[in-house]
Amino acid sequence: MKKIILSLSIVALLASCDTKPKEAPQNDIDSSDVIINDSTALGRTLELVPLNDSPEFADAILELNSPAEGSVSKSNEVSFAYEIKNYQLAKPTTEGSCAINCSNSDKGQHIHLILNNAPYLAKYETNFKEKLEDGNYVALSFLSRSYHESIKHFGASDLRQFTVGKAPAEKIDLTKPMMFYSRPKGEYKGKDTANVLLDFFLVNTTLSETGNKVRATVNGKSFLITDWRGYVLKGLPLGETSIKLELIDSTEQAIPGKYNVVERNITLSK
Repeated sequence: MKKIILSLSIVALLASCDTKPKEAPQNDIDSSDVIINDSTALGRTLELVPLNDSPEFADAILELNSPAEGSVSKSNEVSFAYEIKNYQLAKPTTEGSCAINCSNSDKGQHIHLILNNAPYLAKYETNFKEKLEDGNYVALSFLSRSYHESIKHFGASDLRQFTVGKAPAEKIDLTKPMMFYSRPKGEYKGKDTANVLLDFFLVNTTLSETGNKVRATVNGKSFLITDWRGYVLKGLPLGETSIKLELIDSTEQAIPGKYNVVERNITLSK
């Protein structure tokens, strides 16, 4: 059973209330394992709800054939070539509560390509060209469901680095614990504001209650995540929301790494 975090003030408040049956959730997303921040007693409750019913696609495989690991591209137009098995791009993900209740790409399942932990590029074909500036690139690719949740098992992702143009080669140790930000991203409108997917990708590490964790700070409110899966943010206000993700150790100190602390802003509107 996952840990449920409540402040003492909220526990006292609940104890003083009448024992009435809880109302049923307003959507199909499982709310039985909600992690509630310790400062949400007033106003609209901000919840972080684990996704427990996403289709696994356990045999899906992604391989990146080009650009090669450690390669140098003289051209700024870089060719990407993938081979994908047991997974269909440009097809809607039809199973799981988030397929109905979360923001979905109208183009279907795709690849998330993350370059230097910048906002991802969504790709619906296995071969394409991307115009890149001179520089060194750490490229993470993984398969994504149509509602943008990553497929996390071994074999469904690729991590490598390459250089473009005249930039001097820079070797980054890809064997260290690393975290890459994926979702949420951009603007959410209408019904898509009710359930906002939070998802990240881990390399060379796992999460646990006694080991490494991810701290998600949303509009100043912090959640400790001890299980690597997709989550849904519920109760976000309209307007701008700030999100900070940190990969931390068992003492809640940041794990050194170029991408292990990241901050993004999203917007919610009617």
